[in-house]
Amino acid sequence: MPMRIGTEMPSLEGATEWLNATGAHAAHEAQGHPTLVHFWSLSCGICKDNLPRVAEWRDERAADGLRVIAVHMPRYEADTDTEAVRDAVTQYNITEPCAVDNEHRLRDAFQNEQGYVPAYYLFDRASKLRGFAAGERGLSMISVALERLLAAEQQNSA
Repeated sequence: MPMRIGTEMPSLEGATEWLNATGAHAAHEAQGHPTLVHFWSLSCGICKDNLPRVAEWRDERAADGLRVIAVHMPRYEADTDTEAVRDAVTQYNITEPCAVDNEHRLRDAFQNEQGYVPAYYLFDRASKLRGFAAGERGLSMISVALERLLAAEQQNSA
């Protein structure tokens, strides 16, 4: 069963490895900030197509408090090659903390039983789930939730 709106953001512990930061750093950065956690995979063409837009949000909306955390979730054995993931992180400008979830512990913690990629989880500053979207239209769907959340966060801080 997928995570329900209002569910607390799961722990980021259990990743096989972290790139660009530690899991503790990623969790600390997310505290008190709206946070987008996106699951992607080397073998996912839609993921690769969407990564530039996620990077754009990360960079353009940082001033609004948005934090972004990537989770690489392998779909096939070939996707577990950490060096290939490292290369993709560089190639696709993934500068946010990126968990390598070769044992699917984060997939399970986020209740992504179907192994959806891309998958987007949007949390508010209180670390409560405010939006979830996955698949081909996931990015456009989470975009609406992101704009709504950031607008509400700005109103609440005004």
